[in-house]
Amino acid sequence: MPDVLSPQVPGLPESFLPRTIEVDERAAKESLRNQIARLESELSALCCSTFPRLGFDWSAGSRRGGPRLLSLRDLELVRDDLVERLHRNRKAIGLRSLEEQEKRRLIEAMLLAPEEHRGARVRSYEIGERSCKTWEVRPRWGPIGLLMNWWRVVISSGCPLAQGRGLRPRPRSHPTGS
Repeated sequence: MPDVLSPQVPGLPESFLPRTIEVDERAAKESLRNQIARLESELSALCCSTFPRLGFDWSAGSRRGGPRLLSLRDLELVRDDLVERLHRNRKAIGLRSLEEQEKRRLIEAMLLAPEEHRGARVRSYEIGERSCKTWEVRPRWGPIGLLMNWWRVVISSGCPLAQGRGLRPRPRSHPTGS
C-alpha cells in the first residue's frame, strides 16, 4: 500500500499525495501567554483583596526555575497550574469567609446574651483581622458572678506591650584598692 501512495508512482494525481501540514505555533503560544497573564492578574488581585489572611498559595513560580523559552507544552502546563491554584484559592477563601462570618455572628450573640455563651472565646485572627484582640465571656466578679449567673463579655486590650529582653545584669562595682 505505501508503494501506491508514494510520489514515485507515475500517473498519480497530486491530490492523492500525502500532504505535510505545518502548524504555526506562534499564534498558539501568544494565546497561551495572554491566558497566563490574565490568570496571574486574577491571582494577584485575589491576593490583594484578601491581604491580611494567611495560609494561601500565592506563589507564581516557574516549574524548573530560571529564565527560559517555554515550549507549547510547558506553556499549557503553566496555564493549567495557574487555573488549578486560582480555583483552590477561591474555594479556600470562600470557606474561610463563611467561617469568619459565623465567628462574627457569635461575637454579636455573645454581646447580646453573654449568659447563653458561657466560656466562649473568639480571637481576632478567626474573623480575619491581624491583631491580638480577644472576645471572651467570663463571670462578672469572679466566683460570686459564677454563682449568681452574672456574665459579661471581656474584650482584651490587644497585644502585650513590648517588654524588651528582660532584666539586664548590673555591672558589679569592684572596690578599688588604695
